[in-house]
Amino acid sequence: MDIWRQMKHTLMTGSTRSFLLFTILVSSIVGVFGGCYYAQMKSHLSSLNHKRDSKKMTVWTEDFSPVTIPSSVDGNEQTAYFLTAPLGSPKPLLVSLHTWSDDYSQNDPLAPMSKSAGWNYIHPDFRGPNRSVDACLSEKAMADIDDAIQYGIDNGNVDKGNVFVVGVSGGGYATLGAYLKTRHRVKAFLSWVPISDISAWYYQSLNRNSRYAQDILKCTSDGTVLNEKEARLRSPLFWNFPERPKGRLEIYAGINDGYTGSVPISHSILFYNRIAQHLGHMDDLVNQDDIIRLLTRGIDDGSHSGMLGDRKIYYRRGTNLLLLTIFDGGHEMLPEYCFIRMRMIAEESLETG
Repeated sequence: MDIWRQMKHTLMTGSTRSFLLFTILVSSIVGVFGGCYYAQMKSHLSSLNHKRDSKKMTVWTEDFSPVTIPSSVDGNEQTAYFLTAPLGSPKPLLVSLHTWSDDYSQNDPLAPMSKSAGWNYIHPDFRGPNRSVDACLSEKAMADIDDAIQYGIDNGNVDKGNVFVVGVSGGGYATLGAYLKTRHRVKAFLSWVPISDISAWYYQSLNRNSRYAQDILKCTSDGTVLNEKEARLRSPLFWNFPERPKGRLEIYAGINDGYTGSVPISHSILFYNRIAQHLGHMDDLVNQDDIIRLLTRGIDDGSHSGMLGDRKIYYRRGTNLLLLTIFDGGHEMLPEYCFIRMRMIAEESLETG
């Protein structure tokens, strides 16, 4: 049965039904809104979209070894940068996922932080940039992420109770995919400004004359016409959810993304709401009024609820296994905060019951 029909079947009260219909429409509305806004913001968007995509490390230091990892599904090999923790007590493993347009060699500000903290670290390729059918959360790409996690566990000095998966933008998208499909137990998944619905993002990108629309065509079709069925298969928003989550999920989105960045925050909000519904936390949903206020940036600047590093937090919802944070920012990760947050989680006891 289609996943949305399952949700309607199990959640078919009057108020919930209208809420679901409302949230399903949000991504389409945002795409149209973004297209209108694009005419005013074109020059600014072109300078800001996926700033991290094109940045490469000049040289990865010798501590980070390029390793080859055989695929568990088709015999191909992926390359990854890998760092093992020093001998002694086992340390956490950070699995850092590259962005939409890049590969394992991409600059990663979390890499030197991992080294300084004495953590294990791996930066896998998982089929490289999302411009082919083998990339973009295909079964092969998902298997590559799991293979990289296994490689880190087998070859590092790893505390298996403290494995982290993190990514920004296309890496945040891959983090959502790993959250739903990994075979590994993970302490926490930290997904920054992710894409969750490839079909919606195709039209949002098309309205902005963004190159990402063409990338999506290459991932899902013959490169000329969007294959909606295939786009849904690449969209975590529409995937089946495991009965029990493999770890904690934290989603972070900048309030200005979709205005000065390429991924509207509707992707984060709708995915969070689906997980909250799946977990039965109906009181923790982002309600209709809040969705409108967030998407239109109708947030009272004086009503922020705490700080994310040096940034205001405008909105937070969550439970012990799920958190959504909308902060004062755009299409970005806050790497220093991200690593501090992982260290905090590594030191706490996470309830998984």
